[in-house]
Amino acid sequence: MMKTKKAGLIALIAFTLVAIIHLFSFEVSPLPTQLLFASRWILIMVLILFAVVKKSLTTWILVSILFGATLGSDFPGVALSFQPLSQGFIKLIKTIVGPILFATLVYGIAGHSDLKQVGRMAWKSLLYFYSATTIALFIGLAAINITKAGVGVDASKIPHHDLPKTSVVKEADAAALKNIPEGDQWIYKTTSFFRDIFPENIVKSIYENQVLQIVIFSVIFGIGLAKLPEGKKKPIVDFMESLSETMFKYTHLIMYFAPIGVGAAMAYTVGHMGIDILKYLFMLLITLYAALIAFILLVLLPVALYLKIPIKKFIQAIREPVSIAFATTSSDAALPAVMRNMEQFGVPRKIVSFVVPTGYSFNLDGTTLYLSLASIFVAQAAGMDLSFGQQLLIALTLMITSKGVAAIPRASLIILIATAEQFGLPIVIIAAILGIDELMDMGRTSVNVIGNCLASVVVAKWEKEFDESKALAFKD
Repeated sequence: MMKTKKAGLIALIAFTLVAIIHLFSFEVSPLPTQLLFASRWILIMVLILFAVVKKSLTTWILVSILFGATLGSDFPGVALSFQPLSQGFIKLIKTIVGPILFATLVYGIAGHSDLKQVGRMAWKSLLYFYSATTIALFIGLAAINITKAGVGVDASKIPHHDLPKTSVVKEADAAALKNIPEGDQWIYKTTSFFRDIFPENIVKSIYENQVLQIVIFSVIFGIGLAKLPEGKKKPIVDFMESLSETMFKYTHLIMYFAPIGVGAAMAYTVGHMGIDILKYLFMLLITLYAALIAFILLVLLPVALYLKIPIKKFIQAIREPVSIAFATTSSDAALPAVMRNMEQFGVPRKIVSFVVPTGYSFNLDGTTLYLSLASIFVAQAAGMDLSFGQQLLIALTLMITSKGVAAIPRASLIILIATAEQFGLPIVIIAAILGIDELMDMGRTSVNVIGNCLASVVVAKWEKEFDESKALAFKD
């Protein structure tokens, strides 16, 4: 313990000194490049030694994020070459998502829960999800209207990038929409969303990581299994329990690769865009992060305090999954750590396995906030003065279209493009901000994960099944 404290103190002193040196060089007087370079890499070595002493996976992940950022800044060519490692980590994670959701949901419904409780969890979860995301949406609108970050932006001077080719409107739906009056198209889009949550092929849904489709199939399968006589359902329930336990062990093994995958992802991000990318659209970036912090402090924190959730322990529980989400910009990558840590934090598995996967489609607080903020930013940059009513209409549209956004990097851009097209906003502005979207994606994905972690605790508290003793005893 003493050894760890000493190593931590040395790491903190080294980090502070390097930060002061770089701040002095940037703000007061430029220092030799060799000195700055050497100080950065000495710090990295000290942090690696601290991680060796600490022996914590979360510490290794945080150190790997700093290592990746430094590598990307100093050796961009080398950093770009590490992209396959981050892609490999994401592929490993994707092998977990389908089986772990299916096994835990079916076991939770058929093995432990009565069907009335499943219904209660469903309406309580959805009520909380829609309340949280609606507030997030309006915080985004308020933030961009206060800072007016898009007013006066010269899009011609911002690096342009290729937009995603995918559209949220399928070709068949696009053809159908042509025959429907414009005022009624929102009805078709709403009903098509509900159509698309049902899987036509569960294997295909698992292959494509369609979280909501997997959840729907698992819930119906679990209800069907629960209705069987005890003798007939027991073998399948036992199998689901074994499968879920195996997948959690499988996850545990894969997470040893997380520092490498996360570090490679960060290295590629910085090497691909460069640190200087921060000077482009700085106000938009600051506005988004300020709005996300405001959402955490004004919404999530009061909820946690009201429910008397041990804040310090909760932060410890979410630190690892949020670090993964921040570095990889993928909620999917953080899913196994979320489910494992929330269960260790005192949320019963039957609640975690229902609330978190559902939240991945309905409780994307960070993404919803970003979409409302970014859509108005695009209008401001284009010189369009939208009335409150027009902004409210965009917000109401986003409330529908943002549900079911895939938990993968850059998926929200597709929603933003579709919304811009619908309201006549210039797509070229979205192409311009794509250059810093990865930096924004880090923040909004992290808030998505925080929101879903808290949601599982909220529902557990609501169901009076939260284990306070496990929460207080939680360790990294």
